[in-house]
Amino acid sequence: MDDAVKEVEILLVEDNPTDAELAIRALKKSNLANNLVWVKDGAEALDFIFATGTYSARDVKNGPKVILLDLRLPKVDGMEVLRRVKGDERTRTIPVVVLTSSKEDRDVAESYHLGVNSYISKPVEFDAFAKTVSELGLYWLLVNRPPVVK
Repeated sequence: MDDAVKEVEILLVEDNPTDAELAIRALKKSNLANNLVWVKDGAEALDFIFATGTYSARDVKNGPKVILLDLRLPKVDGMEVLRRVKGDERTRTIPVVVLTSSKEDRDVAESYHLGVNSYISKPVEFDAFAKTVSELGLYWLLVNRPPVVK
């Protein structure tokens, strides 16, 4: 198996190609996109996270260091992805950052109820969006200290 897929640092779950490209570009500018995987819907995200389907050769224990998760996704919505990740002993310690256009209070409340680590509404302006994504990457990959998984 490809080491890049084995050692994923960021899993970007985003169905909008423009938003995904902006996020990837911002992370590359900060040298944080070397081990990034972009999936375009919730079903593919679950396959990747739980090493099923196309990603069955992966080991669930080699999960991403952080998941950047949109809520409005095709096939399986972001709330269900969050519910499954935080509800499974093997994956619940993976930090999940909701990065979405939704500013609805109920989405914020439900996300935190399900165990999200951070909820960020996507800035509309390009430079602000790029800065937000870059700062997220820096914090979750370089500043945050995750638990040691045994």
